[in-house]
Amino acid sequence: MPVAAKGVGVLKFASKRIKNSLIRKGKKLAATQPAPPLPKGVYDRVAQAKSEYFTVGFAKTDVMPPDIPKKRYYIAGYSSYNPAKRVLDPMTASAVWIDDNSGHGGIALASFDSVGLTDYDVNIIRAGLSDFVQKTGCRGIHVLSTHNHAGIDTIGMWGFLPKSGRNKKYMKLVQDSIQRVIREAYEDRREGSIYYGKKESPEIQRDSRLPHVYSKDLTRLRFVPNDGSREVWMLNYASHTESMLGNDVLSADFACYMRRGIMEMAGAESIYFVGAIGGLIRLKELDPDFIESTKIGGKALADTAVAITDEVKLEPKISTLRQEYYSPVDNFLLAFLGKVGILKKDWYGNGEGDLGLSIKTEMTYIQIGSLNMLLLPSEIFPELCYGGYLPAEESAEGKSPDINPEPLVDIAGDKNLLIFGVANDFTGYVVPPNDFLLNPDVPYVNTTKDRLGRGHYEETNSLGIQTAQRIADTFRGMMETVRQAEAAQ
Repeated sequence: MPVAAKGVGVLKFASKRIKNSLIRKGKKLAATQPAPPLPKGVYDRVAQAKSEYFTVGFAKTDVMPPDIPKKRYYIAGYSSYNPAKRVLDPMTASAVWIDDNSGHGGIALASFDSVGLTDYDVNIIRAGLSDFVQKTGCRGIHVLSTHNHAGIDTIGMWGFLPKSGRNKKYMKLVQDSIQRVIREAYEDRREGSIYYGKKESPEIQRDSRLPHVYSKDLTRLRFVPNDGSREVWMLNYASHTESMLGNDVLSADFACYMRRGIMEMAGAESIYFVGAIGGLIRLKELDPDFIESTKIGGKALADTAVAITDEVKLEPKISTLRQEYYSPVDNFLLAFLGKVGILKKDWYGNGEGDLGLSIKTEMTYIQIGSLNMLLLPSEIFPELCYGGYLPAEESAEGKSPDINPEPLVDIAGDKNLLIFGVANDFTGYVVPPNDFLLNPDVPYVNTTKDRLGRGHYEETNSLGIQTAQRIADTFRGMMETVRQAEAAQ
């Protein structure tokens, strides 16, 4: 038997053993600790503005350990076991507090320059802010990541496996820092107006997988305080934050240089969130030197943000609906990482999927004035959001797009629905079912090529083929709740 064939045989055997072990775990959990039913989310609606102005605050801090490179910190996002050798620029946590002054309370949105945070860390952060919630009447704390591939491993998957790449002291620093900037954002609050605008960026994005569907817009929410003090810009853009391309230098990637450029040109603070980036959407190589390419990309986006002129003033009212849901886990490799403690997740036995295992996660729908936003825990493929699925003749196995869920913008009835990814959890890629393909010998372990010679890497870092439909079904239920409430008033 050829060596390669022997290797595949060993992987198949090991994969089967792991999968069978996880199936037994799923059955045991279902029998002894069945997944509890999840309550329907409550739609906190503000139908009429009660004030002329929003109240907004902002804060930021660097989140860097003091002992680089003396102590080993692994860079997340590419190959495992890639210790950081030096620091180009710091990873930052920032937060914005937004209140419509309706009496319902404000919301806090935090952004951190990391590959992602699972709900394990998000729940710790929220628990540490329980006194803050009671004091301020805060009605929602949301922790998002920029999906930075040049930051320290916050998940655990990029260490010297089978050991976790997470550093406990650093994770405590991350949690404390995010809690602090949320508190400080509240203390910084000022009255003013929010303006919504967007502009297409230059041709700097690339989509490495068909269909070429993605948002080219850089979206900006611009807070202008009444007292004439510095503005705060909330930015959303569809790109993996990975222009550094896997070297051994720690950086916040292009997000750092975008924020710096905005401060230099406009004197405004800014906070950055990623959009629908699956598929895989990232910036092109804009210079042979990756560091220079990163800086060029950040500067181009800063220029785009500053150039936005077509704006709409948003009415000061905020409505929100948060919904927890179970997502089946077919990916036995991710489930195994959870079983051995590398991936920090709670697992539930509910008989769904290949393993009978699910995770609990969440999504949140937020309306700020006329702007509708959806916060998702994943790297969702843009066509699942906006439509434009591959036809059968171009899909992996000739499957019709009819098996795909209704696009999220159609469910919302809003073509301008703004998508936020890697929000409040980190659950991997979400791939359209008609183009979902796994290696037949070692699924979720090795990638494969389809009948047209195209790769299917993203599937190996997904929960499974059912995820897209579960997201669509959950969002449809949320929109039914929203419409019923609006019809009743």
